[in-house]
Order: sequence, then structure tokens, then C-alpha cells
Amino acid sequence: MDPLTNGDYPRNMHDFVGGRLPKFTTEESEMLKGSYDFIGINYYTTYYAQNIDYYADYKSVGFMSDARANWTGERNGIPIGKQTGVKWLYIYPEGIRKLLNYTKDQYRSPTIYVTENGVDDVNSNASSLNEALNDHVRERSYKDHLKNVLRSINEHGVDVKGFFAWSLMDNFEWGSGYTVRFGLYYVDYTNNLKRYPKNSVKWFKHFLRRDSHRLLSASDEKSKIEDGLVRDAKRPRNA
Repeated sequence: MDPLTNGDYPRNMHDFVGGRLPKFTTEESEMLKGSYDFIGINYYTTYYAQNIDYYADYKSVGFMSDARANWTGERNGIPIGKQTGVKWLYIYPEGIRKLLNYTKDQYRSPTIYVTENGVDDVNSNASSLNEALNDHVRERSYKDHLKNVLRSINEHGVDVKGFFAWSLMDNFEWGSGYTVRFGLYYVDYTNNLKRYPKNSVKWFKHFLRRDSHRLLSASDEKSKIEDGLVRDAKRPRNA
């Protein structure tokens, strides 16, 4: 982001990475500034970070060591959010709001699309189809993440133009294969790839239609939250 905004990498990257960073000519630097149409952000999780004060030698050169930080999803034995089927993903919806706000403040208020956001289930043969379709954790996660995106728009003036759920249907995840399912649609891998909508699909349909009545549930408190989410989505951007 710094090269696209300021024409060069930030000072700490020069300090940590040194000669391994590409160098830009003055002309290239000027061409880079503002050379994007929008910024795409993939957000799944948040970690705690702790500074490491050391200089990496050639054996530990790389993305993780260059950051000079330890990353962990727990502090004092307490996870930052609910852990899912993949070990690296903790559900922390507030993180997307903080990231959007930071991007606006740090990088001159770019147009942003949330290009990926989602949560997985473990692909368990012990679960029935009905159990697999009852994805209340995914539904709750999308509601909470969308509420935080709306807060960034309404409270912080972040220019978010779109939100893409990952993913439309269960698929081969590059890091986990078929052991987890991120899809809104369940794919039966043993029956000609037949697809079934999970419960989160039904909620998404009502949300996208802005149908607050169909979003209401038996719980009054939950109903107020969901109805408020739809009412916020209906507000004009300059309201």
C-alpha cells in the first residue's frame, strides 16, 4: 500500500529488509502513486502481535521474520475469538472495522472492496446433511462482520463499495484441501457434487432483499440487532 500511496516502501521495511526490497526510480515512484482503482481487502481473522527486537540472519530471512513480531491468537490463555476448523482462523468481527478504519486513515481514504470474508466448518463424515446445513456459526459471523463494515461506513466515513463472501460453495481450499467447508452452499462430494443451500444462504437472501420482517427471529434481542442492521443498510451514504 505504501508504494501505491507514497511511491515507496515504509521506512521500517527499508530498515528490516534492506537491499532485498525493489528500488524505484523517481519516475517509477511518481507513476505508482495513486495507480489503483480500488483496494481489495481479504479479512478472516485477527492476531495479537508482540515486538521482537533482533536482527534476522540469512537462515531466517522471510515474510514472518521480516515482520519482527510474534503472532498469536491467544493472550493469557484466552483466544481472541472462537476458533474454527482451521487452526489459524479466530472469529473476530471487530477486526474488520479496525482494519477498514486504519486503511482509510493511513492511505488517504481509498475506495475499498472487501474481496473475501468467511468462516469454515470441519468436513465431518459423522455429521448428517441437516447438521451440515445448520451453519449458525457462519450466519452469526457474517451478521457481525457486516455490522462492523456498516459501522466503518457510517461512523468513520470509510468508502466501502462491496462485500464478497467466501465462498459461494464448498471447494478445495488450497491450505486444507477438502477437510474444511467455507461455502454458503454445501457440496456433496460423494453424490455427483449435488449442492444444497445452508441456512446462511436463507439469511443472506433476506438481507440482500432488505427484508427486515423475514430476518426477525424468536429472540427479541436478536431481532432488534438484525432489524437495525437492515435499517442501517437502507440509509443513504450521506445520511
